Formats: sequence, C-alpha cells, structure tokens
Amino acid sequence: MADDLSLNPSRDDFAALLDESLGGRDFMEGQVVHGKVVAIEKDFAIVDVGLKTEGRVPLKEFANPGEDKPALKAGDTVEVFLERVENAMGEAVISRDKARREEAWTRLEAVYERNEPVMGAIVGRVKGGFTVDLGGASAFLPGSQVDIRPVRDVGPLMGREQPFAILKMDRPRGNIVVSRRAILEEARAEQRTELVSQLQEGEVREGVVKNITDYGAFVDLGGIDGLLHVTDMSWKRVNHPSQVLAVGDTVKVQIVKINPETQRISLGMKQLQSDPWDGVEAKYPVGAKFTGRITNITDYGAFVELEPGVEGLVHVSEMSWTKKNVHPGKIVSTSQEVDVVVLDVDPSKRRVSLGLKQAMANPWEAFLEAHPIGSTVEGEVKNATEFGLFIGLDSDIDGMVHLSDLDWAAPGEEAIARYNKGDVVKAKVLDVDVEKERISLGIKQLSGDPMSGDTFRKGQTVTCTVTEVTSGGIEVRFGEDDAPMTAFIRKSDLSRDRADQRPERFAVGDRVDAQVTNVDKAARRVSLSIKALEMAEEKEAIEQFGSSDSGASLGDILGAALREKAQKE
Repeated sequence: MADDLSLNPSRDDFAALLDESLGGRDFMEGQVVHGKVVAIEKDFAIVDVGLKTEGRVPLKEFANPGEDKPALKAGDTVEVFLERVENAMGEAVISRDKARREEAWTRLEAVYERNEPVMGAIVGRVKGGFTVDLGGASAFLPGSQVDIRPVRDVGPLMGREQPFAILKMDRPRGNIVVSRRAILEEARAEQRTELVSQLQEGEVREGVVKNITDYGAFVDLGGIDGLLHVTDMSWKRVNHPSQVLAVGDTVKVQIVKINPETQRISLGMKQLQSDPWDGVEAKYPVGAKFTGRITNITDYGAFVELEPGVEGLVHVSEMSWTKKNVHPGKIVSTSQEVDVVVLDVDPSKRRVSLGLKQAMANPWEAFLEAHPIGSTVEGEVKNATEFGLFIGLDSDIDGMVHLSDLDWAAPGEEAIARYNKGDVVKAKVLDVDVEKERISLGIKQLSGDPMSGDTFRKGQTVTCTVTEVTSGGIEVRFGEDDAPMTAFIRKSDLSRDRADQRPERFAVGDRVDAQVTNVDKAARRVSLSIKALEMAEEKEAIEQFGSSDSGASLGDILGAALREKAQKE
C-alpha cells in the first residue's frame, strides 16, 4: 500500500511531503523572514531563508547610515523581505532594505501613536528640504523644520544621528514628514520655563546682545532671550538701537517685566540710571530761557533736547511770530542749537512745552515802540482783498487798511481799485493790538476830514471844478486839495433860467460857483446848487440897489452891482 502511494502520489500527498520538508513553516510572499548568510560573494550576500533555493542581497543594503562596508560574515542570521519564492533563475527574491523599511514602519507607527521622538540622520538634500533615514524608513524634513531660526549651512547636521518629531505618516503612500525644529522648541520651552521661574522683576543681570532690530535688541540671559526695547535703552532719544549697542556686546540690564503666559521678558538699561525727569519743574521753571538742540522734526513741531533724557516740544504755532502755516522743517533743522522759553511743565506726563518765538523780540511790540499810534509809515501793498489792503511793514509783519479807511469820499470798492500789488503807499497807524497781532492803518487819515468842524455850512458859496458831465447833471470836486469833497449838481440846479439848465453847457475842468444847500455829516454828503446861488445874489442885489417898485429893471440893478463890485476890486 505504501509502495503504491510512493509510486502514484496525489496532490494532497505532495503538499504533506512539502510541509514536512519545510518543517511546517508558513512562508508567504510579502513578509519579513529570518535567513542565514551562507556565503559572501563580491558585492552580494547569499542568504538561505529555509527554501529549496537561496537569495542574493547587495551588501550595501546591510550597511548602517555612515558605513561604507557592513560587518557581515557567513553564519550571521539576518531579517529580509521575501518578495517572491522563486524567480526565473530559480532564486528567492529577497531584500534587506525592504525588510528594514517594513520593520521601521511598524516601529515608527508605534512611536507616532505614543507621540514620542524618533532617532534619525539627515542623509540627503531634496527640493524644499532634506531626506532623513529613520533606521530603514526614509522621511522628508522640510527646510522650515530644520531649526528654530533659518540655517545657512546644514553640513554639520548631515549624517549625525539626532532626534526628530514625526509630524505626519501615510503608509499606503510611503510618506513620512518629520521636524527637528519641534524637538528644539520643546527642549527650549522646558529650559525657558525653568529659567523664567528663576528670574524676578527688578533683578539686574548681565547678558549678551544676540540680535538687533529696528525696534530693539534681543539679549541672551543665559539660555533665554529678553527684549530690550529701543525706548528702554537710554533716557535720551535713540533713533536706532545700533547707535547704542552692537551684536556680541555684554550689557547689564534690569528685568522690567515677565509675562508668565507668553514667557516674554522685557529688559531695560535706562532703569539702571537716575531719572533725569526727577525735579524737572525746579530745573526748568516756566518763563525761563534755555539753549537746546533740535533732535527731531515732525509735522506738528520740533523736539528740543534740554539735557540727555529731557526733551521738550516746540509746537509749530510757537515757532515764529510771522511765519504761519509753514512746516517746522523750513524754520529749524535737526541738530541746530536754539534758544527756547519754557511755557509749561507736566512731570506726570513727562512733557515740557517750549516756545521758540518767545525767545525773540515780539515784532508787534517793537513796531508799536518804533511807530506809536498816529505816526506815519510807508510800505508795499502785499495783497488786496475784499475787505482792504495789506501793507508790508518792518520785521515781516503786515498792517491792514480797511476799505472804509482808504478815501474820505469815494466808496471803498472804488477806492481799492486804485491800488495794485507792489505799490508803495503811506498810511497812518490807527491801532496796534499786540495780543491779537493786528495793526490797523488808514490812508485817508493822512489828510484832514473835510466833514470835521464847520468846514461847510448851509448857504456857503464854494468854487467847484467839474469832474464829469452827465445827462442828469454834473459832478464837481471842491474843498481843500488835501481833503477834497465831491458832489453832484442836478440838472434842475444848474441855473435859475430853465433855458440854461443844460449840462452840456459845462465841460470837464470848468470852474463854477455854487451854494451849499444842505450838509449831512452822518451820510458825509454836501448838496450844491448853482440856481440857489444865482437867486441869492439876485436877492442881495435888489436889497442893495433897488426894488421891483423903483421902476429899475433887473439888468440895471445887476449892472450897477457889477460896476460897484468892479470899482471895489
């Protein structure tokens, strides 16, 4: 019976014999199996994994990171990955790299689950970062995760075994992302927490300047950095930290503030010096004059350093008596030494208000002293406005002639049209308001007021000069040359005879006599009439030489009056 089985074995008999030959071991492709090195041939190791055939593995796959040649010999037991039981050449297809990778992935997944660091070595550079060998599995290290701060030279880190944190794992895709920075930050955080617990606000320590920025400097206090803000470096103004410190300087600082939540440390250097604002009210009393240096110019004024650490502000309104709405940079310049007067001191707010113009003579006071009210000044017409003329005077100040002070007789709009910018005119000082910085001038006041007193009386005879002839009458000028008056004689007042009430009988420049018929001082108006004068003269002649009852004609009477007048002359 047994002989029959050996001569004609069935499929089940063959499987039983194979299982007996393999010792009952379960070999499956795609698994890690144990094998024995039976020989070393050139660059390959011959490994027996217990099959009827052997497999060949390149020696370099057995080398550890940084090794050129593995310490491998015949008889060593190794773990390899069984890809196929037999290939076309009858050999088992095995791989040490894949075995290590499978082993590493299993190990790394456990580490990742426990959120623990893993040891590895940076072995190469790729786009965007580096390749890290994690004991058989390759991982990607982004460039931003190499260190806390950007690293220019990664050479010293290459090939050196060090801890990494696993950020991401994707076994189906074979992707692992690691970070060296996370390990450093964690270690730094632990160290920082310990160091912060040892520090106290107000404590004085020495440190080394590690970095300088526009807003301050970072100082290493022995494993922990603190920020020394630019405003805490000195009591005086510091435009940039590099003016005071340089990288590598050893400085003594005071711990100003510690934020336990963010673990940020604020440092100060000026706190180790005496505060120059102590007793500032006594050092700089209001009204006192001092010399300072311009340190900074802004749109609203200029800062003046009175002493190191004490600055005052000269507001733009206190910079010049005469220059208004001008940028401070056009009046003073940085580093210029100037005389200033203290206007106000507020120690609680650390503010000193200064005046630049107060250190100079007030031009309005000087003008009033040189030109008292009632005196005559001369200046150039700077500008003509709807309400008057501005006249340039001494020390770049202006005086104003109001429309009503241009001419005694002509309306203001008419009078101002006679003046042009650049004309040199004379005027009388009417008023000087030093506080409001105003000077009132008058041009018409240079001549006497023709309406003052009893210059013109009703019934008075005046000699006029015709200045204009119109269809309704004539316009005349009369009075003194320095205080002329104008009047309009209506057509009906040009003559006693209606036939002679014709304006065209007169020409510009003709001189005629007329009688004052009305004086209105409030309206500054004098009414004239030639007709009234003729009637008055007729009445006087009749009273003197005859009457209408004497039989003499008017011509005889007037003729006699004219002859008498001629004889007297």
